[in-house]
Amino acid sequence: MSLKIKSANECKFDQLSLGEIMLRLDPGEGRIRTARQFAVWEGGGEYNVARGLRKCFGMRTAVCSAFVDNDVGRLLEDFILQGGVSTEFLLWRADDGIGRSVRNGLNFTERGFGIRGAVGIPDRGNTASSQLKPGDFDWETIFGKHGVRWFHTGGIFAALSESTAALTIEAVKAAQKHGTVVSYDLNYRPSLWKSIGGQKKAREVNREIARYVDVMIGNEEDFTASLGFEVEGADEHLTHIETEAFKKMIAKAVAEYPNFKVAATTLRKVITATVNDWSAICYTEGKFYESRKYPALEILDRVGGGDSFAGGLAYGFMKAGDPQKAVDYGAAHGALAMTTPGDTSMASLKEVEKVMGGGGARVVR
Repeated sequence: MSLKIKSANECKFDQLSLGEIMLRLDPGEGRIRTARQFAVWEGGGEYNVARGLRKCFGMRTAVCSAFVDNDVGRLLEDFILQGGVSTEFLLWRADDGIGRSVRNGLNFTERGFGIRGAVGIPDRGNTASSQLKPGDFDWETIFGKHGVRWFHTGGIFAALSESTAALTIEAVKAAQKHGTVVSYDLNYRPSLWKSIGGQKKAREVNREIARYVDVMIGNEEDFTASLGFEVEGADEHLTHIETEAFKKMIAKAVAEYPNFKVAATTLRKVITATVNDWSAICYTEGKFYESRKYPALEILDRVGGGDSFAGGLAYGFMKAGDPQKAVDYGAAHGALAMTTPGDTSMASLKEVEKVMGGGGARVVR
């Protein structure tokens, strides 16, 4: 296997994520515009990977992030503690009383149903995480002294500000220096880049970060918008891509970035908000590995499905060193994550392996 993963006994953590964690406000089956109550969850593209690896797969994980030290920040901390993710590297910022200078991020999210798609309305301007900058974390201690097997971050965090982009570059360089596998989920969000240079800026930042990535994760829109690799075979809304078209795009990406030891994506065809065709594909060492297909997968809450795929993929490589198992774990974990509410996975390893083996939905008694 081309990925060289440190052994568990030489590292304090199996996996570490760098990213923002927001408070998700979920109106359930209703709409944000008419809600009278919300269920509250925590979530963040990078964090969701660490939580899934801890709660579902039993791995030792931690997160690098920042909160304002008030009750909302402490609520977020409590969620993280419930998920078993280490808070050792959380940074706390003083509360100015009204959030004028720094605040905690909120994310209002509708799940969608049928012809009504899911909707996300982030309220994350001027957050503590968006103000993180190079020098805020002691990477030499984290990667050199403690040891980390797998480091994960992504394009959402890098898009928050000039300083988070610079911090991401600092982090991936430090991880590579100490032999830690670096995975990166492109996770292109037009709304995040809109006011800071748009797609042009997204490509500038992501193409620099890509030079230090071992495992690149992203769908067709991500690879096109964030790295500039055009793809034929996707429909006009970029909601679906044929497997062969994706393979051609990955071949282009790996040719330009030979440091990509693995490239992977979920393959999703949106039939309705609550019914998707779902599968995944992984490339490494000149070969493609495809998961089993989940046609007409019924979805309760699609948010976090891709993050759970990334977590399962990382687990498969760390546990088995097998790309076929990695893509199978990722696809099954992502599928199960979308059957429950909230950003994070509620699946167990036993459930994931049952789904991987073709197990059905008969009642378990």
